[in-house]
Amino acid sequence: MLARHCAVASCLFLFLMLALACGCVLARGSGSDAGTDPAVVVEHHVQHYAVEPGGAYRLTVDHLETIVEARAIQAHGQYAISYNNTLDAIESLEAWTLKPDGRRVPVLPAQVKDQQEAASSDAPLFQDTRVKVVVFPEVAVGDRLAVRYVLRRAAPLFPGHFEDLAPAPAYLNRNFLLIYDMPAALPLYADAVGFAPVAGSGPPPAGIRRYQWRYQGGQVGDEGRIEADAVSPLDDGKRLAVSTFSGYPAFAAAFRSGGAGRAAPSPAIAALARQLTAGLPDTRARVLALSDWVRRNVRYVGVYIGAGGVVPHPASVVLDNRYGDCKDHAVLLEALLAALGIDSSGALVNSGNAYHLPDVPTLGVFNHMITYVPGLDLFLDPTADAAAAGYLPASVLGKPVLLLKTGGFAMTPMLQPQRIRALATVDIGRDGRGSFRVERSVSGALAEPLRKAVRDARPGERERFAEHMLQGMGRKARGVFDAGTIDGNGDDYRMAVSGSGDQFVDLPGPGALATTYPAWSVVDDAVAGMVRERERRRDFVCPAVDAEDEMRFRLPRGVRILSLPPPLNAMNGGIFYRASYVRAGNAVVVKRRLTFRHGSATCTPADYRAMLPVLDRIVRDLRSQIVVQGQGT
Repeated sequence: MLARHCAVASCLFLFLMLALACGCVLARGSGSDAGTDPAVVVEHHVQHYAVEPGGAYRLTVDHLETIVEARAIQAHGQYAISYNNTLDAIESLEAWTLKPDGRRVPVLPAQVKDQQEAASSDAPLFQDTRVKVVVFPEVAVGDRLAVRYVLRRAAPLFPGHFEDLAPAPAYLNRNFLLIYDMPAALPLYADAVGFAPVAGSGPPPAGIRRYQWRYQGGQVGDEGRIEADAVSPLDDGKRLAVSTFSGYPAFAAAFRSGGAGRAAPSPAIAALARQLTAGLPDTRARVLALSDWVRRNVRYVGVYIGAGGVVPHPASVVLDNRYGDCKDHAVLLEALLAALGIDSSGALVNSGNAYHLPDVPTLGVFNHMITYVPGLDLFLDPTADAAAAGYLPASVLGKPVLLLKTGGFAMTPMLQPQRIRALATVDIGRDGRGSFRVERSVSGALAEPLRKAVRDARPGERERFAEHMLQGMGRKARGVFDAGTIDGNGDDYRMAVSGSGDQFVDLPGPGALATTYPAWSVVDDAVAGMVRERERRRDFVCPAVDAEDEMRFRLPRGVRILSLPPPLNAMNGGIFYRASYVRAGNAVVVKRRLTFRHGSATCTPADYRAMLPVLDRIVRDLRSQIVVQGQGT
């Protein structure tokens, strides 16, 4: 099923830059997470698929795990089984807690809860995936928890086909086995990393070809710690992808056939396309206008029919309802474009941290659909209400995409225009207190995400923007937030905070004046994001940076400037940094600029080692001070 990508995923960069709450949770590991958690040991986990010629199947799962540490009880005292409400049925389910003394405590029917999977906040009833939650009784350290169930899929997502993607488990597994019983006439292609084929224990049923793989995990910790911003384990970890599709063109054709005819422009769609583009000068302007209208006027709701998540609704229905998932947004935009004679194609992409595709096609790596206009070589994301037309969310930059119309591949842009700047002016009084104004301006891809975040924020949340900018100013700091023009749609946006702080420098002195306030500095925020790990062993996402600070400190008469930090120019590993400190009368102007460009969307541990020396120099520069002395000292 195509899940909604994080609609404000492009706020990732802004989150690091601005510490704004963009309303999304990013699937990124923190520096303290572990790849293999020792709190639980999975004694065995067997998934056995019995696939029918048409692609339907019966899945039998047998799972047994041991609780090793008390901290695992909360999370592992229950077991979740996701299923497709349209296509699947749970035919049997039994579970129990096995105590160390051999006593078996069964899970009663009342302890199995059926609930909806995390739903769209807009329309929580329109969800196709449900979850059966098995709540184990009397769980304690040393217990073994067992669950066995059979799931029947009556109709495949793609008629006549089967596919599956199994990532490496997060816990120590003594026996993780995947079994696929396939009709002899239905070949199964595989791409296995860390999973080894094994022979079956007995002959399969007549007319069936059995494929088996066992996970080749080692001791706890062998997967390594999950580092901040690390690429998905699907890229560099262990996983098994299996598919009956001979290649991606066949996969695209099957996906395309499910939506055949659904992008046909109705009279209402044709009239809307003409209305929205009347008077616009060229094809690009018309394409952007249509994409912008869809992202602003069609809200995201996951509403699944038929094949349970791979078939879009007809474009006319999406227009009437004004809601839909990413496929629905894409099919409506395709219909609007078609009404003007502009060719486009749906494009499948991963919106997480996966930057590579397995050798065999599987839906498991594709979780989002965007739109490609070949005549302009332009990608659009009409679902991303925080990314203006012509720009993409950061989560899909530098990614391979599968074009549904041709079955071929394309790459989303590695970079897109974006810049962020902070301009601060501080007037310091004779007592060391000061008044200030800090203005932040963003341009290019960053303008609309920040503008929307501010536009959608409640008054109390906007006050917290000001509070964030006052951090480090002392207990008596106060300020007023200026939201700027939030109703526009251009490539530039400015916001500001004006206020006062009780102690910028100890006067009459001598005293030291900080050259950077982290809450103000976009350069400091960018560097903090880049040095979240001291050492890296895995590839990681490395978005482009273009950040600039300018701070002007105006000192009172009689205060002498004793010393300024030396200027700095540093570069290495794609990082370019310069800092200058200039005296202008009784003022000091501090300017810093940081840019980072890389040849791909991800960096390697070797890249990171090359960056660290220059990053260390930048951090030292950011902590430098201006030494002043007041009158009478």
